[in-house]
Amino acid sequence: MHIARTGRGLAATAATAALVAAGLATVSSAGATAAAPAGVPHTFAQPAIAGHTLARDVASPLPIAQCQAKWHINCYNPLQYRTAYNLNALYKKGITGKGRTIVIVDSFGSPTIQHDLDVYSKQFGMKSAKVNVVKWGKVPPFDPKNSDMTGWAGETTLDVEMAHAVAPDARIVLVETAVAETEGTTGLPEMMDAEKYMIDHGVGDVISQSFGATENTFPGFDKGDFSSIKKLRYAFEDAARKHVTVLASSGDGGATDATADGKGYYKYRVNSWPSSDPLVTSIGGTQLHLNDKGARVKPDSVYNDNGAGGGGQSHVFTRPAFQNGVRNVVGTRRGTPDISMAAAVNGGAWTYSSYDPTATGWDVAGGTSEASPLFSGIVALADQAGGHRVGDINQALYTLMGRKGSGVVDVNDGTDNSYQGVKGYKAVDGYDMATGVGTLNALTFVPALARASRG
Repeated sequence: MHIARTGRGLAATAATAALVAAGLATVSSAGATAAAPAGVPHTFAQPAIAGHTLARDVASPLPIAQCQAKWHINCYNPLQYRTAYNLNALYKKGITGKGRTIVIVDSFGSPTIQHDLDVYSKQFGMKSAKVNVVKWGKVPPFDPKNSDMTGWAGETTLDVEMAHAVAPDARIVLVETAVAETEGTTGLPEMMDAEKYMIDHGVGDVISQSFGATENTFPGFDKGDFSSIKKLRYAFEDAARKHVTVLASSGDGGATDATADGKGYYKYRVNSWPSSDPLVTSIGGTQLHLNDKGARVKPDSVYNDNGAGGGGQSHVFTRPAFQNGVRNVVGTRRGTPDISMAAAVNGGAWTYSSYDPTATGWDVAGGTSEASPLFSGIVALADQAGGHRVGDINQALYTLMGRKGSGVVDVNDGTDNSYQGVKGYKAVDGYDMATGVGTLNALTFVPALARASRG
């Protein structure tokens, strides 16, 4: 969810890009002809960033009190996040994500992403990073008057800046896909093609996906035929074989989510893919309550403002083995999310963008589209700390839950992710379908995750 700009967009096919040598590959034009397996459907995919306009185009980031006075929300910078998640102690130990690569997949991308990351980093006294852009397909020229493109550019900005905020020395590879909604396809197959190509060519240790489509909108769902989703899993299956961690935002619709036209919400509980896929780690949303120094003034609660953290039972996937220990909560189905990080609009993140020349400046962004890239940075830190890819971390998360010194922090204040009139789930002791296993203290969570995950 993005407070400054709204929009939705779609995806596409391959391209050429010279990537830095160490651990990265050169994507050749052969990738441009990569095709999804026969029979793969097209359904509506939207960036999780779509949201309400509350704060936009500010000349410079404001302190919390001024955000409260102007917009009645808290707004946080990356230095406050670093304190809140206890990241600074890891940096002092040299755990910064160095030598690891985060892959971010967004339609269209942003033409100003490198400049914007540079400005963002300088503002907060952080060193910037090179953004390696891979254009997957014939990405059309950026048009700031196209709401699809600006929506995805906002998502791209949030994704890159949040990942960098947590893992400042990690490499960032931004894969820009090219199919527009107006062409009648929505791009999920192209996104999966791009991810598989990156995985097969050794590009990336962790993939962050801030997009999703409601399971119910896939062809055949209403007849109990889930093959349209299952035929899209080839990238994730590949990732599991290559020990690449795959993340996805759990969504901003609480226990419901968007209808096929993207304009409304289902009136009953639904879930969304790829977050619902057992091969993916579903990243939900919390609300942070911080002071200007980044210290908590009270424990985290469930993200539920201008959107709510997605969570609930999948109607496509049955309960995976890693959730057997929480069967009393998820029942016979795959439950989401798995773990959560900052996502609330009231407590959103400052971002900088200049892709729209009529709206250049600082914005406040929130939603689980923020939480997924934040967590991708955590994974990059764990990869470096362990000296190996942590890979599929789902079993590790549930093993660490409740273990003393694991760094998993329960969110149990009784708040919930009810949204749009659909009753959600409360944050209670242990696992719940509002925040998953909870959130994290990076100082202890990062090494614990590295130890618990097989490379």
